[in-house]
Amino acid sequence: MGAHDRIAELRRVARERFGWSDLAAEQTEAMGSLLEGRDVLVVMPTGSGKSAIYQVPTVMLDGPTVVVSPLIALQRDQVVGLRKSAAPDAVAVNSAQPRSAVDKGWRAIRDGDAEYLFLSPEQLAKDSVVERLRELNPSLFVVDEAHCVSAWGHDFRPDYLNLGEVAERLGRPPVLALTATAAAPVRSDILEHLHMREAHVVATGTDRPTIHLEVRTFTDDPAKREAVARWTARAGAPGILYTATRKDAETYAERLRQDGVDAEAYHAGMKAADRRRIHDGFMEGAPAVVVATSAFGMGIDKADVRFVAHASVPEALDSYYQEIGRAGRDGEPARAVLFYRPEDLGLQKFLTARTLDADALRRVMAMLRDKDAPQSRGRTAELCGLSRRKTSELLNLLEEAGAVSVEGRRRAVRALPGRTVDEATEEAARVFERRQRVDRSRIEMMRGYAETPTCRRQYLLGYFGEQLDAPCGRCDVCDREDERPGTGAGRRDAAPPSGRGGPYEANDRVSHAEWGAGTVMRREEDRLVVLFEQVGYKTLSLTAVQEGGLLTGA
Repeated sequence: MGAHDRIAELRRVARERFGWSDLAAEQTEAMGSLLEGRDVLVVMPTGSGKSAIYQVPTVMLDGPTVVVSPLIALQRDQVVGLRKSAAPDAVAVNSAQPRSAVDKGWRAIRDGDAEYLFLSPEQLAKDSVVERLRELNPSLFVVDEAHCVSAWGHDFRPDYLNLGEVAERLGRPPVLALTATAAAPVRSDILEHLHMREAHVVATGTDRPTIHLEVRTFTDDPAKREAVARWTARAGAPGILYTATRKDAETYAERLRQDGVDAEAYHAGMKAADRRRIHDGFMEGAPAVVVATSAFGMGIDKADVRFVAHASVPEALDSYYQEIGRAGRDGEPARAVLFYRPEDLGLQKFLTARTLDADALRRVMAMLRDKDAPQSRGRTAELCGLSRRKTSELLNLLEEAGAVSVEGRRRAVRALPGRTVDEATEEAARVFERRQRVDRSRIEMMRGYAETPTCRRQYLLGYFGEQLDAPCGRCDVCDREDERPGTGAGRRDAAPPSGRGGPYEANDRVSHAEWGAGTVMRREEDRLVVLFEQVGYKTLSLTAVQEGGLLTGA
């Protein structure tokens, strides 16, 4: 089948089986590559139809599609969505189901009654699950929220690191990685960790132009809280209000109800049944407003969310962009408002601050050095008297430090020769400190967004390595420019292209004598933003860079 015929067939399937009148060019581009047997990395904004990229080709391929999805609620929503169409059936297999439902799901896939199988990365850490999958000869291996595989990503999940090996064990079907945000370093990590080969990269940019961006700044916490409650009560629902703590979620929800708003709190401390009730209700229209911690949102594919507000500053622009991307998926205007108090960044530093248990790290390394055979993570945790979660975190540090290797299908861990226990512990501690520096730099970039005197959209997109040449006209900073005498749209049209045309442009690789290698994320008229692998984000004077020789090509 030629390329033209293939695209025509994809569009026919999309129309007849899914009810979609047409497909975007970037969707058919990615689908076509999958049908050719190629690996594909897709970076497209939230709500732009990434799921369609595997849903349509599955109808045309022999064998089921395995979709790795990080949250049970997200899996459930995707299964429900597919069952509303004329597509093949879909099932999810996860720890929240009774054994009978799990067995029924596997049976449906085996018998060909279902073609989409949703699993969590934790499920794929089990040998029995992988072996069962291999017998099914899957035609596609899809990794949703693929930024979770990258240590540079804001939502790094160690279990994602196993997925490249899982794809190999399944007979190496084409791998499709999907994410809404991935700057150049994150993309490189995705391609490497998922073992993607000569992957076709489809990236449409991260901008959601229909979302108006705004920051409201306060110095007094009670005044900010009052403003948050008043604004949210008057905003056009449906909407989401994000808070930093569970207590704030409860407090704001109660205040909104007192003001006559149909609002509910949502956070990880609630019972699963209550979380599901609120999630499902919001999708159907009641409650009109959910007041939530960051536990709420992934998998919210609700088209008509009119606003996403933040009562406090998030820990990073990565998560902020993901959260505001839940607004306006129907293409209609929506609003993203950040209520900002500089002191709140101190709270975020506290929330993101972690301490390294050096004694536990040394204990793990010493145990591995004493054992001749590789140890499973569970056995390592047992022998060291630690939780599995803490053990996994420590082993990930040791692996990144080059002190241990992960071997075989069981992901057993062996100490590598050449380093003493103290040397390995010190190197792992340096890895931990580097991660902390990067996290702190993300907080400072969040401060920069809240306090920037220039176009917020330019700043936000620049964080992801995407250059917007002129101010957007759809943020509060641009609104203020329009209101000044002698300014307005004509001024934006005439704006210089953010200093482009010089030696340092977005995604250029550079090196600094002290901070090492990095990637240019954004260039402005007088400064550069560079993501350095050792210290995180740095904003540098362009004059100092050009005249002082601070950077060299990497």
